[in-house]
Amino acid sequence: MKKKKHLLKKIPLYVKILNGIGVLGTFCGVLGAVLIMSQKWGLIESLPFGGGAYYYTDIPGFEQWMDAVYYPSDLSPWIIGILFLIWGFLMYQLWKKIDKLGDR
Repeated sequence: MKKKKHLLKKIPLYVKILNGIGVLGTFCGVLGAVLIMSQKWGLIESLPFGGGAYYYTDIPGFEQWMDAVYYPSDLSPWIIGILFLIWGFLMYQLWKKIDKLGDR
């Protein structure tokens, strides 16, 4: 049997520092998001929707772009959904193959 090379021979100091900064940044981001959600900051009391819903509602006439009248299709929604899942599966398989190429 062929022995596997040990990938982590010696981690350089700059990599350790960058990893620490990344972990700290992620922790601060999650903590900040929890704090913002728990305090309900950023919500506008006069608007009839909750946090996050305003992203699309600030586009004038956004409802028209979600209406099937503007994007008619001869395919049923079930077929469209199945095609979407097939596409996702194929892209996942491609991702796995690309990832294996990087392991060489």
